[in-house]
Formats: sequence, structure tokens, C-alpha cells
Amino acid sequence: MPHPSAEDVPVSPERGPLRSLDNGFFGPDSVSWRVWTSPTSLIGFQRAVVLEHFDPPLAAAVADSGGIYEDPHGRLDQTLAYFLTVAVGDSRTVVQAAEFLMRIHAKATGVEPITGKRYSANNPDSQLWIHITGWHSVLKCYELYGPGRLSKSDEDRYWAECRIAAELQTCDPAEVPRNREEVKAYFEKVRPQLCSSERAHRGMHYLLYPPLKKVGFRVWAASRFTAILSIHSLPTWMRRTGGFHQWRLIDFGIRVAQPFIRIGTRIAKKPWVGVNVIAPVAPVTGKVLRQHYKSAPPQDSAIVSPARARELHGTMGSRLPDQQAVPGGGGAALTR
Repeated sequence: MPHPSAEDVPVSPERGPLRSLDNGFFGPDSVSWRVWTSPTSLIGFQRAVVLEHFDPPLAAAVADSGGIYEDPHGRLDQTLAYFLTVAVGDSRTVVQAAEFLMRIHAKATGVEPITGKRYSANNPDSQLWIHITGWHSVLKCYELYGPGRLSKSDEDRYWAECRIAAELQTCDPAEVPRNREEVKAYFEKVRPQLCSSERAHRGMHYLLYPPLKKVGFRVWAASRFTAILSIHSLPTWMRRTGGFHQWRLIDFGIRVAQPFIRIGTRIAKKPWVGVNVIAPVAPVTGKVLRQHYKSAPPQDSAIVSPARARELHGTMGSRLPDQQAVPGGGGAALTR
């Protein structure tokens, strides 16, 4: 299967060191570093890209681009690598990746067939949905299949860091939830706007169960395992909306096996184990993770804000005011 070159993707470890200038937006003691480098992020991110299709304009953007059907493995790998880079990369690496992605998204516009409204991949509402489902899903699976629930203080820090990361997108960081209760309130607020459709259903299930001929045996087998864990983590209304049918016996088996899954993820958290677990199924993400663990101390140990990063490394196109004006817009981190 052909792979895009380093110049055609938002994240490429071949472009240079991951963290040479500074400690990025969060730093070694952050909750984000802990959660996003966990092997459970593979499960959480599969969950996230599936749920993104509940946003009709976003589902239209993904369907119109068709990229996930040409290379489902590459799209998932590149998108997870981007989110991981945002969490652990230095300020220059992150803003360059964000600028690249926003430029690509700026080209993704069209008409959403359910409402007949135009969509834009950089629309703030859909970017907020992408952002929250990504950070929430990775945390959800970290708590279910990893070390367990965060403390209240760590949870508050995690969502504060999520708001910082939102500054790289077109959404308003002030709209990002600050805690578990606000996350629930956000989902209840947007739930009436969410739905499934024939094209959304196809996209969601294609990413859960990519065909063997497109991804190879290792990814095919891994996706089947992570899919049952992803579905297990969903509330009933999301299962119904997405048509995610899973036998109760499977859910019961996961609950029984949960302690053993947590032991496995604890072992896989060790750097040399985690990289070798992730790299075979997500090679670009694996390279980013390897660079994260092997990075020498940066020139400056400072933690930098996105605003300061733009001052240092140039004006990034993460706001794109002309795109915000598009009504009913949607976008996807998978759209290229």
C-alpha cells in the first residue's frame, strides 16, 4: 500500500526532532503526556474518529474526500500521530503541524446533503466536536483499560490542557468543558444535532472494521480487538445512533477481563514495550512515540503558550476567520 511522502502529511518524524526547542505546551509533568502516550490511546482514538461521524457536516466532509476508503490505516495513523504531537511536541513542531492541517482543511468545502447547507472543514462547531470527542475518548479508554480514573485535580488539569490545545483550532477554547460534569452537559447540548446516515454509517463501520485487503492482517486483527473495546465504552444512546451492535456476552467478557487488560496496558506503558506494540499497527504514531521517549532535554525547559509559539515561529492559520463564517460547516481531522 503506498504511503504519502513527508511533505504530504501533517506529521512526519522525518522532518526533524520532535522536541528540541522547548517542552511544548504541557511539559513532562502534565496529565496530557501521561494520557496521550498510553497504549490505550489507540483504542480511544478509534472511538473518537468513529464518533466524529455523528456530526452531519463532518460526515459529509469525510465522505466527499473519500480518503478513508483509499487508505483507512494511513488516515487513522496520521491523525493520531498529529494529536500525539500536539501533546508532546515542542512549540515549533506543533504549530507547523497545525498550520499544515488547517491549510488542508481550508480546501475541504461542499454541501451537506441532509440539510443542504454548505460545510467547511475549519468550521468552529465541528472543530469543537472533533476536539472534545478526541480528548474525551482517549481519557475514557485510559480510565477504562489503563490505570483507572484520574483524581479530581488531575482531571481538572487534563481539561485545562485540552483548552490550551483547542487554541490550535478554529473553535473557541472557552467552550471546552472544564470537568466531567461539563463534558456530560456538552454531549447533552449537542445530542439533538447529532445523527447517523447511510454515508456516516458506512464511514463509522469502515473505520471500526477496515477490510483485510486494505490494511493487512496485523491492522485488520488489531482493529477487530480494539473495536469491541471501543464499542464497550459507548453509552447506550451512542450505540443506537451508530448501529453498533455487540452481544451482551462480549460486554460481560470485557468486564471480567478488565483487570487483565489493565495489567497488559501497564506493561505496554514501558517505553520499549509500548513503541513495539504501537509501531506495527500505527507506524507514524510509533515513530512519534519513539522520538518522544528518546528526545534529549530541549534547549529551553520552558512550557510555551500557543500564542507565544505563534510569535516565535510565525503567524499560524489556526483561526482562519473567513472559514468561521460558513454556516453549518463541518470538518474532519481525516479529511485530505
